[in-house]
Amino acid sequence: MRLNILSSIARQLVLPCLAMLTACSTAPLLQEQKLQTAWLVKTEQGQTVARVITEDTVCPSLLQDGVASIMQQRAVAGTMPQRKTASPADKSKASVFPVLTCDATLHATTQRASIDGHDLPVPKPVIRKIVVIGDTGCRLKSNDDYFQSCNDSEKWAFRTMANTAASFNPDLVVHVGDYHYRENACPEGNKECAGSPWGYGWDTWQADFFAPAAALLKAAPWVVVRGNHESCARAGQGWWRFMDPRPLQKGRDCNLEQYDLTGDYSPPYAVPLGKLGDGQAQLLVFDSSKAPGKALAKDEQAYQIYKKQFGLVNQLSEGADFNIFLSHHPVLGLAAEKKKSGGLDVRPGNPAMQGVMQDLNASRLFPAGIQVALAGHVHLFEALTFSSNHPVQFVSGNGGSSLDMAIPTPLAAGATPYPGAHTDFFSNSNEVGFTLLERDEQGWKIQAWNKQGKLMTQCQVQDKKNICKDFAH
Repeated sequence: MRLNILSSIARQLVLPCLAMLTACSTAPLLQEQKLQTAWLVKTEQGQTVARVITEDTVCPSLLQDGVASIMQQRAVAGTMPQRKTASPADKSKASVFPVLTCDATLHATTQRASIDGHDLPVPKPVIRKIVVIGDTGCRLKSNDDYFQSCNDSEKWAFRTMANTAASFNPDLVVHVGDYHYRENACPEGNKECAGSPWGYGWDTWQADFFAPAAALLKAAPWVVVRGNHESCARAGQGWWRFMDPRPLQKGRDCNLEQYDLTGDYSPPYAVPLGKLGDGQAQLLVFDSSKAPGKALAKDEQAYQIYKKQFGLVNQLSEGADFNIFLSHHPVLGLAAEKKKSGGLDVRPGNPAMQGVMQDLNASRLFPAGIQVALAGHVHLFEALTFSSNHPVQFVSGNGGSSLDMAIPTPLAAGATPYPGAHTDFFSNSNEVGFTLLERDEQGWKIQAWNKQGKLMTQCQVQDKKNICKDFAH
């Protein structure tokens, strides 16, 4: 009898303990299932923001050097009322966000950081290696009757490219815009994109960006540039919830069309890259998401907004010896368009931005402190150097979305991205790939790699001398 009583007491003590152990062992798994993604994004003056997207109803803890703090809510789960979009109303739908987005500022002295057991790639004080990608999503667009093969990893190779880029172990990742392309439903019977989510909600953001970019999100902190696909009439709601590093404010969230003038324009900011040798370097991030493909009249509101913002770029450029200008639209790039009569029409850089910039910086367009311009928008890799006094321009718009036709080389006589800009080297490729910037005490090496890790083009930027070389594709 005594043994039975002792056995009963033991069971009463042991079973709850086992239950607690089981609960503890499964808790991380449950948390992992709720935590959709966690990454770091750089913002003004070198600050770093830790961000998560979770299916939980409360924000997780951020652990910094052993000290835990609860992250702050950025955007709660919800369904946004359908708003006017770039597509007809019958081909649009309300954006559903069944996830919570949370933020926390990373301390500048943090050596180790994690969220729910997921280690975060703590920023390095001096950035030496930067991966640049752009125009990555899978295009589903009824207006153009164009439906990319999202189910084929060769025809939409963003994940392959991202995995290859991550293997280069970058210190920083830059995306020059256009993350989201699945705007309309895949047509019935089209096996190439069957089952794809569409619209501007979380399911599409996850399929088009967060899932295929997973390896790069884990590799390094990010700098995010906004593209025209993230304007308010397109994926702007998700841009403000998930991507932009600055605080989310009501009226700047793209939920209501009446506030789009606020939601569509963001002031530029600088991201320091640290001092190497005798020189400080920084990135200048510019939001060109609403820049049209034609010149702006000086009395247009957009012109006045951009003029003020480019004035800030001039001021920010004085903060470092070497400046890299980031925008979605290439100021000094080229684009090709099919002529109705056949052949290609080679078009210059963005006339809206050029028109504003020349009012501030005359024929150079950029202030003297900017030596490199990086952009996307054109779905090619491009490298352009100039014998005239203009920054070297790189276009990294070959991240996986439907590729443009390559521009024939050598360029036709007189072809230029801007009057007065005299091109002395031009290279382009419509292979899916990324751009790699590597820095040492002497200058920068800038390379184009394809999705398999094959070198395509290499440039040396040193003492304002730009020397480029093409490799066999």
